[in-house]
Amino acid sequence: MVLLLGACPECGCLVYEFMANGSLEDRLFRLGNSPPLSWQMRFRIAAEIGTGLLFLHQAKPEPLVHRDLKPGNILLDRNFVSKISDVGLARLVPPTVADTVTQYRMTSTAGTFCYIDPEYQQTGMLGVKSDIYSLGIMFLQLITAKPPMGLTHYVERALEKGTLSDLLDPAVTDWPVEDTAEFAKLALQCAELRRKDRPDLAKVILPELNRLRTLADESQLVSQ
Repeated sequence: MVLLLGACPECGCLVYEFMANGSLEDRLFRLGNSPPLSWQMRFRIAAEIGTGLLFLHQAKPEPLVHRDLKPGNILLDRNFVSKISDVGLARLVPPTVADTVTQYRMTSTAGTFCYIDPEYQQTGMLGVKSDIYSLGIMFLQLITAKPPMGLTHYVERALEKGTLSDLLDPAVTDWPVEDTAEFAKLALQCAELRRKDRPDLAKVILPELNRLRTLADESQLVSQ
């Protein structure tokens, strides 16, 4: 999480730590002609986001659902370590609900179009897997650097045709195609329309993200 340093009640301001490299969205779309993120950095960032999200979801006494995960809300410090920001829309799921079910009815939806869980949007039922949908869309953007609209369809079709490499961000020329394909498949599972079809963050998603982070770390050691 981005560190809250202080507050000014008179001005209605919150003061957070300075994140020198801006947002993940800025870096993916290369705002100001910034250099592209390497695939190693992208896999590490994915694992960091997953770890941060699990921290929210395992909050006690109530799970905390972010509700607005997107590249613009992932900030990067001077070392390109990623942190989740804008927790202002996050919602605590009451303990009486959290102990018995995985979702909770809200009176109105919140979030950003294209990243909002379709079930949450249609029914107002909020749960930790609402964030998993957003995570999946964001992960697809992490490897393609493309807008979110229709991205699941494009990636699914590319995987079926064996042309995923044509869809990957061309700013990176050395993608590990097989491992990136596994990452894309995981992202698509996260972005399933039905919440029950999305994988568990702790049991399924994070182990794969940590495997990819290890792959990235080992690759960087070899290159050095």
